[in-house]
Amino acid sequence: MQQSYNALLISLIAFAAAVVVLLYALAAARSREIIYGHSKVKRHGANPVISPQSWNDWEAAGTFNPAAIQDDKGGVHLLYRAIGSDGVSRIGYASSKDGLRFDDRSDYPVFAMRKPRENIVEDVPDDLKKPDPVMFPSGGSWGGCEDPRLVRIGDNIYMTYNAFDGWDFIRIAVTSIKASDFFNKRWNWRRPIFISSKNQINKNWVLFPEKINGKFAIIHSIVPKIEIEYVDSIDSIPREIESPRKSGPQPGRPNHWDNLVRSAGPPPLKTDRGWLLLYHAMDKKEPQIGYKLGAMLLDLAEPTKVIARSPAPILVPSEWYENDWKPGVVYACGATIKNNDLFVYYGGGDKHVCVAHTPLKGLLDWLNDYGKID
Repeated sequence: MQQSYNALLISLIAFAAAVVVLLYALAAARSREIIYGHSKVKRHGANPVISPQSWNDWEAAGTFNPAAIQDDKGGVHLLYRAIGSDGVSRIGYASSKDGLRFDDRSDYPVFAMRKPRENIVEDVPDDLKKPDPVMFPSGGSWGGCEDPRLVRIGDNIYMTYNAFDGWDFIRIAVTSIKASDFFNKRWNWRRPIFISSKNQINKNWVLFPEKINGKFAIIHSIVPKIEIEYVDSIDSIPREIESPRKSGPQPGRPNHWDNLVRSAGPPPLKTDRGWLLLYHAMDKKEPQIGYKLGAMLLDLAEPTKVIARSPAPILVPSEWYENDWKPGVVYACGATIKNNDLFVYYGGGDKHVCVAHTPLKGLLDWLNDYGKID
């Protein structure tokens, strides 16, 4: 009798333990579902929204990595990187009333630099001279202006971009235009200036969309910490900015999806929870995926302080248009807040312009609940 009782007790204990393990597994799975499932931005069903046009030589090879800005009526305007049949990167323009359908598109580049090293701005349309393909093999491009970002501060719209003129010359340049000229398609750009050091290789710096403590604020590094340079004027900085960031992917958070950090994405967006900064990173365990998109929140008053960071990427390249030319790339240069939704404008596979969106509050709640940094 006692033996039967002991056997029954052991069976009950084993059953209870199995139930506990099952409940724990279900809770862990649910937790992963919340963390990973709620993090995803939703791709627009009609992606890609802009693709190369073979009949336009200046954008026949690629149209990607778009900067974005809204006008006062909620219309969205993009400046995208275009690679021509000559292999030079120039800047094209497109606009949309709803932020999804870009039926207004320029027939010619709206900004171009053939020789960034000499700070020579081309008239448009340009004559598409052939560069040396041996000297200029950058991400599908042989030189020019790459990966623009846009912010509006007061009456001016500022564009930062990577000026590429050979592997020994990758610098951050900035130009500006009156907002009234921009929205009326009068491309009266100011002469660009270089803000990064000529002795360094730098890419992907972003401006805050408003002054902080009366100064223009430039994020020039996000790893190992947020580095910001404050200047009185963005049109004539007194000295070139020396950034401590090394070139190439840098070590990120160990044992996280972003253990290799690449760069900031679009300029920060101001929210009631903090500055929302999207960024590019990768996981050493998945070297075939070169770019994933994450999000962090920076303190409004002290934007070098990170208050939350996404425990999972919000966008991972999985669609055909994110692997069409260069596999495993989602690369965001533009983002806007429209009707309480976050719209992300990104390059897919170094070839197409794409859109993804998500309710802003849901993303901020997710960051606050699962990405808070003590």
